[in-house]
Amino acid sequence: MSLNITNAQRAEILTQALPYIQQYNKKTIVIKYGGNAMINEELKQQVMEDIILLRLIGVRIVLVHGGGPEITETLAKIGKETVFVDGLRVTDKETAEVVQMVLAGKINKSLVNLLQIKGGKAMGISGIDGKMITAQPKDKRLGYVGTITDVNIEPITDLIRHHYIPVVSTVARDDEVNVYNINADTAAAYIAGALEAECLISMTDIAGILKDKDNPDTLIPKITVSEAGKLFEDGTISGGMIPKVECCLEAIARGVKKVFIMDGRVPHSLLIETLTNEGAGTMVVGD
Repeated sequence: MSLNITNAQRAEILTQALPYIQQYNKKTIVIKYGGNAMINEELKQQVMEDIILLRLIGVRIVLVHGGGPEITETLAKIGKETVFVDGLRVTDKETAEVVQMVLAGKINKSLVNLLQIKGGKAMGISGIDGKMITAQPKDKRLGYVGTITDVNIEPITDLIRHHYIPVVSTVARDDEVNVYNINADTAAAYIAGALEAECLISMTDIAGILKDKDNPDTLIPKITVSEAGKLFEDGTISGGMIPKVECCLEAIARGVKKVFIMDGRVPHSLLIETLTNEGAGTMVVGD
């Protein structure tokens, strides 16, 4: 969409963004990408453009992606039913192979390709590559769903050093030959902590943490770790938001300065969050 603004107005907009560009220049931002922003083709194009713009102004971007809907769709095509326990996909050996194929193959390479079409320099890797993410079984009931035991960031830092945007799919390995399905929010929190990232941005399908889950106007723009604990206790944080906020707290505990839960359905929400004082979600910070 073309905006009828003058060159002077464009210059003013760029000038206003300068303090934010300086804040994030040569800093690392981990973006957890999933949800509707990943399914909607127009939004996907905008997210990739935002990522490339941030990279061009000197921000070191690491893109960590999920792909639950496509995994479910692929399993259905081969006649395999998807079962969830406590919000996590029960993953037998066959399902683990499908997860690896869809995440590390189809989705990862399509995102890399799109970034490159848009003029970026990207490289796709999975948690298996370079022994980047090591895991062990989380719960016998879940099969090959993993708990992260170690993160080796060397493959990511090598790519950043050579000016690539690392695109990370969240499958992991153990010390044998087993492949594990890892929750993308959890993986992003561990990776952001290991990288000592300036911030972690989690793109979701809701506006952020809401006082009233049915009213987007009740968005809480900023909370501390201790305030989050109170919101758990009083039920404000409930349902599917619980694991997302828990991953935010995990990232803070691992040294990430701030974590954003952001509505990925808002066009250019990444730029709104990083280059303006408006914000596009809830920011979680330490006490």
